[in-house]
Amino acid sequence: MQSRRLWQLIRLSRRLWVRAVLIALLAILAAVMAALLDPIIPTILSRRIGEAAVMPILNVLASSMLAVTTFSLSVMVSAHQQASSQVTPRSHRLLLEDTTTQTVLATFLGAFIFALVSIIMFRAGLYTGSGQVVLFVFTVAVVGLVVLAILRWIDHLSRLGSVDETIAQLEIRARKTLTVSRARPSLGARPLPGPTAIPEGALPIPAPRGGHVQFVGMRTVSDIAENAGVEVYITAMPGAFIVSEAPLAWLYPPDPDRVAAIQAAWEIGAVRSFDQDARFALMVLTEIASRALSPGLNDPGTAIDVIGRLERLLAECDPVDDTIHYPRLWAPTLGAEEIMHVAFAPLARDGAGMIEVGRRLVEALHTLRTGKDAALAQAAERMTMRVLAHADKALALEDDRAELRALARL
Repeated sequence: MQSRRLWQLIRLSRRLWVRAVLIALLAILAAVMAALLDPIIPTILSRRIGEAAVMPILNVLASSMLAVTTFSLSVMVSAHQQASSQVTPRSHRLLLEDTTTQTVLATFLGAFIFALVSIIMFRAGLYTGSGQVVLFVFTVAVVGLVVLAILRWIDHLSRLGSVDETIAQLEIRARKTLTVSRARPSLGARPLPGPTAIPEGALPIPAPRGGHVQFVGMRTVSDIAENAGVEVYITAMPGAFIVSEAPLAWLYPPDPDRVAAIQAAWEIGAVRSFDQDARFALMVLTEIASRALSPGLNDPGTAIDVIGRLERLLAECDPVDDTIHYPRLWAPTLGAEEIMHVAFAPLARDGAGMIEVGRRLVEALHTLRTGKDAALAQAAERMTMRVLAHADKALALEDDRAELRALARL
C-alpha cells in the first residue's frame, strides 16, 4: 500500500505540465551539452558540419513547433469537451491523465525550447566548429522524436474523445481499482462491522477540511499504530464525503499526541479519485449507460455495451483476499452487495422500459449468479429481482415481462 507522499508524486507525474517541464529541461540540457562536448569532437567532422547544416533545421523547429503545440492543445481541449458532453463530465478527469497526449505535447514543446535555446547560444558565439557537430547530432535526434510523436499523435487523434475510447479507458481504470479493492477489501485492515464496534472512549480524529476522501495512507497509519501500541478504527474510506471536523477515524486507547500524524495520512479533495475508490470507477461507467438511456440521447446500444463491460469486470475479478496486512487497523469492507448496487441499480431503473436493455441486464446478472464468488452470486440474484420489479412496472406488454422472467430463471 502506497504512502500518501508517494501517491501525491504519482498524481503529480500524471499532470501535463510536469511532463512538459521535464522534456523542456532535457532539451536545455542537450543544447548546453553540445557546447561542453566541444573538445572531444574530431576536427575533420567540424569542417564538414557547420552552421549551414544546423541553423536551417533549428529555424524550422523554432518556427513550427510552437504552432503545432498550440494547435494540438486546442484539439485536446475540444476532445475533452466532447467527451464531457457526450459521455459524462467525470470522464474528463481520466482523459487529463492520458499519457499519450501528455508525451506528444511535451515532445512538441521540448523541441521548440531546444531549438530556441540552441539558436540563442549559436548567436551568442558559444558553439565553435566542434560544438556545431554535437548540436547537429542532437538536432537530428530531436527531429526523429518529433516525427515519431506526430505519427503517434495522428493515430491517437482518431480515437481521442470518442465514446468507445473513453469507455475503454474507464474500463481499464475500473479493472485496476477493482482488482486492488478485491485483494484488500478493507484496504488491508481488519473488517469493521459497523460504528457499534468502535470501543467506548475512543478518541476521534477530526478531518482538517471538508471534501471527498481521495486516499488513505494505510501503511503510514499502521506504522504509527504499531509504534504507539494503539488501534485505529477508520470510518472515512476513499470516496466518502466528509465535512470539516467530522471524524476520519477513532483512536483507542486515546493518544492525543498521535492525532496530527494519523490525520496527515488522509488526502481530501473537492472531487473523487479513481485510485482507491472502486465504487467511483464503477459509478462512472454506470453513469455513461444511464446518460445514454436518457431521452435526449436515446442510445441503448451504448448502455448495452457498458452492461457487457460491467459483466466482464465483475465476472473476471479475483476472489476476495481476506489476508490482514494491518492488524492494528479496522476499516469498513466494500462488499459484494454494494458493488452490485453501484454497478446495476441505476440501470435497472433507467432501462426498465426498454426490453433490449432489460434482456441484457438479466443475462449479465445470470452470468454473475452462476460465478464462483458466492457473495457476488447472491447479490446478483437480489439485483435480478430488482430488475424484474422495475420492468413489471415499466414494460407495457405482458409478453415482454414474461420474456424477462423466463430469462431470469428464478
